[in-house]
Amino acid sequence: MVAIDLGSNTLRGVEMECRSLEPAAWFEKIVRTADGIHKSGRISEEAVVRIVEALNEAKGVLDFSQPVAAVTTQALRKASNAEEVLNRIRSECGIDFRVIGGEEEAYYTLLAVKNRLEKIGMESDNFVMADLGGGSTEILFFDSGRVESRSFDIGIVTVAQKYGSAERIGQAMPHLTKDLRRFAESMRAEGFDPKLFVSTAGTPTTVAAMKLGMSYATYDAKKINGTTLQRADLKIQMDRLLSLDEESRRELVGVGREDLIAAGITILDGLYSLLGFDESVVIDDGLREGVAIAACLGFLERPGDLVRGG
Repeated sequence: MVAIDLGSNTLRGVEMECRSLEPAAWFEKIVRTADGIHKSGRISEEAVVRIVEALNEAKGVLDFSQPVAAVTTQALRKASNAEEVLNRIRSECGIDFRVIGGEEEAYYTLLAVKNRLEKIGMESDNFVMADLGGGSTEILFFDSGRVESRSFDIGIVTVAQKYGSAERIGQAMPHLTKDLRRFAESMRAEGFDPKLFVSTAGTPTTVAAMKLGMSYATYDAKKINGTTLQRADLKIQMDRLLSLDEESRRELVGVGREDLIAAGITILDGLYSLLGFDESVVIDDGLREGVAIAACLGFLERPGDLVRGG
């Protein structure tokens, strides 16, 4: 089974072994889907070319003779030319992407996170999850099958391009996260009391990799899964990142991420504060793995049933 996640910054693919629910192969490429969308409201021609090139490259890594489930998220949810872009991708690559909503996105990601937490022997019955993406952030509370989630229009690409520096993003955080704060407070009032904070997506996995001494070229998802990221680690790695020249930064975090990770760290630090945690457990598995798992188990159109045990 092959699953593709076209995100606002990255295209990620996985070839999943359905019997073990373990990946057999991975693919990842920075495509910056949401580049400039905060101003134009459209996916740019340059971004479409990057996406098509990445998908054709993925065909050399993943076995596309298998069934393929392809989803896309916030950038295509917002873009005024979404239908045109998806038709072009279908025509040039033969891949039919489905635009999914924030709630469905959160369920797929939760499915992947739960699967990985169980496989590494960590508590997985009561936690809050933050999926910090390029165009949006999904927050999900999970407690023994009880699930509440919401998608927020806070993403590292769109926020970085709108505000620029980490300092300006930090100043804007109270305004950017006011709805997220209300949501977290309402979940506490409804009895959610998470014992674990799980962070996933590019920013926490990149910071965890930096903490473990990895570069973009030596990144190892197996070592990332289960890494504890202290809030203090965010400042340590931010200071390290800002001390590097542009070329060194690219080697460390990857081309196309060097101007985004500082923004992502600033947003992630705000999430620690809002959710009331000083540390998080980082999980590399995300939307692409969740889509693959749901497809393997026959729940592609209703991942919430799997999460809730339905």
